[in-house]
Amino acid sequence: MAKKTTYNDILAKSHEELSQLEVELAAKRFSLRVQHAVGQLENTADIRKTRRELARVKMAIRNKIEQ
Repeated sequence: MAKKTTYNDILAKSHEELSQLEVELAAKRFSLRVQHAVGQLENTADIRKTRRELARVKMAIRNKIEQ
């Protein structure tokens, strides 16, 4: 099982890295939602984990812009 990415790890990344990570997580979230709708998703907790990590990334981007 992969280690959970902490908010401090996310804050350490540059704005460009965060933007790229946001795009990747949004695509992953969409893919998981489609798999769930079709009935191919085995671990539904992945949707929740991805959604929360995406929220952390968006919050870090917002904080970097405000500073």
